[in-house]
Amino acid sequence: MVDEAQLENSEVGRLPNGDGWFVLNVADAGWVTSEAFGSAGFFEKDRSWDIGYTIGVLSPGKPSALYHHESNQENFLVLSGECLLLVEGEERPLKAWDFVHCPPETEHIFVGAGDGPCVLFMAGSRSNEERLVYPRSELALRHGAGVEKEVHSGREAYAPYAKWKPGRPDFTGLPWAEPS
Repeated sequence: MVDEAQLENSEVGRLPNGDGWFVLNVADAGWVTSEAFGSAGFFEKDRSWDIGYTIGVLSPGKPSALYHHESNQENFLVLSGECLLLVEGEERPLKAWDFVHCPPETEHIFVGAGDGPCVLFMAGSRSNEERLVYPRSELALRHGAGVEKEVHSGREAYAPYAKWKPGRPDFTGLPWAEPS
């Protein structure tokens, strides 16, 4: 029998304390924000799970992160709003319920589009030997999601940007927002 994990309050939101099962509403999850990259909600206290799950909230014109590829597969589902997928040097418009699968080594990133926030559900496998590459891409640079010179570490790629801060996005208009 698997025990239920207890949820604890932290500076970013409620997170499980332990390996058991739990139920956690997105609005109560751990949230961080970035002026450059929007907001991200997550459900785990550390990176100990085999699969990572994140909810991203992107404002129009803001990328979810920097254009990259990695050694693990990732999957994405647009839950609401619109965004642009930058993938392998191409730009694809996405809308609610579009699903994106990125096998390992697929160059990609998302940029908010439309008139309001875009909500993305992100799931990615993890391995002990994760490799990240941030290639130079003119397309990504045009959208504020690129690096000037190829780098092989997140620390180097994100050095020019302020660190993510604990905090929730404005939930107004988001699928889990309470009615006014």
